[in-house]
Amino acid sequence: MSTIKETQAYVHSHGQPSKGKILMVASSPAVSKQTGWPIGFWAAELTHPLHVFQEAGFEVELASTQGGKIEMDSYSNPTDPSGYSAHDVISLGYMQQDWFNEFLNTTKSIQAINTADYDAIFLVGGQGPMYTFVKNSALEQLFIDFYKSGKPSAAVCHSTALLLHAKTSDSELLVKGKTWTGFADAEEKYADDAVGMRIQPFWIESEARKIPETTFKVAPAFSSYAIADGNLITGQQQNSGTAAALMLTELLNSK
Repeated sequence: MSTIKETQAYVHSHGQPSKGKILMVASSPAVSKQTGWPIGFWAAELTHPLHVFQEAGFEVELASTQGGKIEMDSYSNPTDPSGYSAHDVISLGYMQQDWFNEFLNTTKSIQAINTADYDAIFLVGGQGPMYTFVKNSALEQLFIDFYKSGKPSAAVCHSTALLLHAKTSDSELLVKGKTWTGFADAEEKYADDAVGMRIQPFWIESEARKIPETTFKVAPAFSSYAIADGNLITGQQQNSGTAAALMLTELLNSK
């Protein structure tokens, strides 16, 4: 008599079973002490990598620094009156989906995350991380736990500010001996000039270049640029999320 076994796996939208699970982490809502603006995550830095992950057959779970509802930076919203991100049809498409809006409204807190449940971590950028990620010991430890366990660990745009302070158990900066990227000074200047005021409390590139024994590289302003140095993946800004996500999925597929 034959034995029948059945199993059910997460099914991707195109029908293939899940290849694994990726944790994305975004900033909870905050207020900029520099500008007074409400700040959060940059839409394209969540949606474009999410699209890559889903198309590649990975399940995605979303967490935030405090859990609960998260908000996108207004200039990153394709429906914002400014029109700054009106070209972002990927974000616009996701925003029409009920499940995606629930995805943003019900994020897990990083305190509730067990790294063993995921195959990789991807930090979403935006204006919020400059306040909610910087010197956030819980998030630093979470990211380091992924990295030290050999799992692909990615950060894009202003979320790379976490790497200015994140230290391993031997009290060395994670980026010691590493080549990485993040939001460039030239891009900060462009943004400041566009709104006529200083937006960020500090500039990532300027701070990174003060760190000995690390290599911080940038490409021309607002070009797609990402670096994979071992299992550390970094992307320069909002136009680099897809490139960083592709690097991450390539690492996962190679395992």
